[in-house]
Amino acid sequence: MDALRGRIPVVVFFVHATKRLLTRVGSPVQDAGRGSSTALGDWYATVLFWAPQVALFVNEPTLLPVLMPLAPAATLTERFPDALADVLAAQGASRSFIDDEVARMGGCQLATTKNRSVVGIMNEFSRLAEAYRVSPAEPDLIALALRPARTPCGPLYDRHVSPDRELAALITQRAR
Repeated sequence: MDALRGRIPVVVFFVHATKRLLTRVGSPVQDAGRGSSTALGDWYATVLFWAPQVALFVNEPTLLPVLMPLAPAATLTERFPDALADVLAAQGASRSFIDDEVARMGGCQLATTKNRSVVGIMNEFSRLAEAYRVSPAEPDLIALALRPARTPCGPLYDRHVSPDRELAALITQRAR
């Protein structure tokens, strides 16, 4: 058998989803012991019960938020890299960093949440997004993701204080 046939695709990023989101998108893997192989690492995600429903992703190392439409839920993880690319571009990330990150997101594996600190930040960002939402009918999800990204977060106080600054530092470090 050749090397490609019969092989399981390499998972390159994990999404640790809340129970509310997992009921809509699928079952988690049993062992998510490995970390993501992308520069940004693992992501956490939940559903916001807006009309229409929205998925909130939060990056574990940087706490960068990304908001995107939930529907269709079956393709959420396939559509996530494009939504991330839009937010990274809005954050001023270089095209080369964005292209590299998206290229490494060829596969996704769902897992349960394990970092309570990130879940707490995700809950706070959910509340902030609700408060910042100007038009409930058609919110600008990129603009809504940028606002909490500027919010000081306790887990980042000893580093770069807010997700946007933490992201900028990570990109600068990777460029060296």
